Amino acid sequence: MRVRERDRGAVRRAVAWGLAVVAAAGVTACAPPQSANTVNLYYAPEENLQAVVDKCNDQAQGRFKIVYHKLPRDADGQREQMVRRLAAQDDGMDVLGLDTTWTAEFARAGWIREWTGEDREQAEAGTLAGPLESARYGGKLFGAPKNTNVQLLWYRSDVVRKPPRTWDDMIEQARRLKAEGRPSTILIPGAQFEGYVVQYNTLLASAGGKIISDDGTRAVVDEGAVRALEQLKALADSGLTSPSMSNAQEDDIRLEFQQGDAAFQLNWPFVYPSMQEDAPEIARDVRWARYPTSDPNRPSKVTIGGFNLAVSAYSPRPAASFDAALCLRSAESQRFSAVNDGVPPTIESVYAAPEMAAEYPMRETILEELRDPAIRPITPAYQNVSTVLAKLLSPASAIDPPRTAERMRTEVQNALDSQGVMP
Repeated sequence: MRVRERDRGAVRRAVAWGLAVVAAAGVTACAPPQSANTVNLYYAPEENLQAVVDKCNDQAQGRFKIVYHKLPRDADGQREQMVRRLAAQDDGMDVLGLDTTWTAEFARAGWIREWTGEDREQAEAGTLAGPLESARYGGKLFGAPKNTNVQLLWYRSDVVRKPPRTWDDMIEQARRLKAEGRPSTILIPGAQFEGYVVQYNTLLASAGGKIISDDGTRAVVDEGAVRALEQLKALADSGLTSPSMSNAQEDDIRLEFQQGDAAFQLNWPFVYPSMQEDAPEIARDVRWARYPTSDPNRPSKVTIGGFNLAVSAYSPRPAASFDAALCLRSAESQRFSAVNDGVPPTIESVYAAPEMAAEYPMRETILEELRDPAIRPITPAYQNVSTVLAKLLSPASAIDPPRTAERMRTEVQNALDSQGVMP
């Protein structure tokens, strides 16, 4: 798997492998003159997506012509631009690249169209269940999953004999390594941001817990949610984390892991090609395993990331837009993007493609997690919920499980009850 342009350099990470990158360039609010078959695609910067667009345009033979408009690099900037334009019923946007957590919000606001009929059948065919679930709202499909992602446990095989299956076992192994004077640090992104909420959501789901009811209207915060709080607190108090944990995001822990003092890293697979290039002496001994579970009696359920393709409710050419979106996320397109841009496919059969073996040596572990993943709460108010959770969970050392859970019940409910969709 090649390192994507946004995975490298000055923190070139993206939502596909992980979730948020920095700094931004906007696009103009007014669309240029265009022909009747123009389909305007608004999507996050992806280094080789233009090649996919060009191929789809060639194959379309005049049915549509996709024009790729790059959204800002940061997730907040992407969402804000689309929200403002859709709220104004801008008809210059056709196909939208939505983070998996935005699909419900945009559907509830009436900004995107439902996928129906043959279009829906094609979008669902062969697509993994987890990504499909992230594209649904109210039992209807509002997006076609283009790419997905899950985090893995990365460990040093030269110091770790057998990868830990549970969270508690990971802490115990690290404790023994520290006593022996060997690399022992456990690295997770613990800054007050969405990536930290993802870690908590994985522990929560792995414990069989919930913080929000299935219909997305009530704060639950059950025993599994408390168990996940206890595990974050246990890690923070173990003396095995990095001093920078409360300020670290995904790329920060990637870089720290490459320095050689850590035994474990919980992160997206973009770390693999980065290590091959930046720290080959460390990479030689690095292996991967399924994310450790909260409950020894059940496997972990790992939170997925990724993007869904939606069609704007205000697009004047919906038929061409659905057609274009299907081409952009076809098996052929996903295979190309997986190999060239490092964005894991949502169509299961793509993982068996011969070229995937060299680029994704961890593909079987990724698939294992994707077949039974965790989904972040599906609610139009997710942005508010995530902000509340990030604040309550950070820093992990300040978590008091019973009291934090009680505050979560109140503040998550307040987030769910907020009126309207805010930019």
